Amino acid sequence: QVQLVESGGGLVQAGGSLRLSCAAAGSTFSIGAIGWYRQAPGKERALVAAISSGGSTTYADSVKGRFTISRDNGKNTVILQMNSLKPEDTSVYICTADIRSSPWATMKKFWGQGTQVTVSS
Repeated sequence: QVQLVESGGGLVQAGGSLRLSCAAAGSTFSIGAIGWYRQAPGKERALVAAISSGGSTTYADSVKGRFTISRDNGKNTVILQMNSLKPEDTSVYICTADIRSSPWATMKKFWGQGTQVTVSS
């Protein structure tokens, strides 16, 4: 079984920082792109940042210059460093990863359970 384990969410004041972690556990024969989405109440789920297996990154315009995504392939872990946080960043942040569980399996997208980030003004 494949599982994405998220950590690092919490409450922080505007201008502060948080570091989110997403670790892939279980049968992970091959891991492709990994990303973070966020979904606030009443809003659509939106991509925040993503990183490919080769290390190329993509960011939403709203977080460019403030958030940084990175990965440690040896630990099957991706990090989202969030700086200069704003109240509008408040949301549930959800990790997703494209994973091939075995040589006989196809690539599938897996989702974490989400971690709450709250930024106070």
